[in-house]
Amino acid sequence: MRIIVILLVVFAGMGLSFEAGLLGPLGHQVGHLWATLSIFGVGAALLWLISIFTSTGKNQDMRSIPKWQLTGGLLGPIYVVVLTLATPVLGVAMTMIGVLVGQVGKSFAIDYFGWFGTSKQPVDSLRVTGMLFVIAALVLTYLGVQS
Repeated sequence: MRIIVILLVVFAGMGLSFEAGLLGPLGHQVGHLWATLSIFGVGAALLWLISIFTSTGKNQDMRSIPKWQLTGGLLGPIYVVVLTLATPVLGVAMTMIGVLVGQVGKSFAIDYFGWFGTSKQPVDSLRVTGMLFVIAALVLTYLGVQS
């Protein structure tokens, strides 16, 4: 089961690269903020339709949810705007590797400190080596673009 979840995450990552490739040209055509709004509008409409047919019955009052848990709603549009701005300048690969460095780095901190109710995970030499390889990918990709 774990390998299936890993494959799903890899495919989701491929989707992010595809989205970044779409956002650059869309941002040039309609503006960066409108590109972001259109992406979120289409996504919200799709999720709304899916929720109609797959309701779990967990309709919780939004006021009872801790406000800090809703900050992800702020981070998503910021991320998409940055993709829209960065992809035409850096290219899809460089943009995604930069995103990956930020994601892995912050993920290590979240795991190590057990933030957001996650279980604490030790940072060992294998994890640090993995992070160094991700950073090396960023540096090597950057140098390859410069030559």
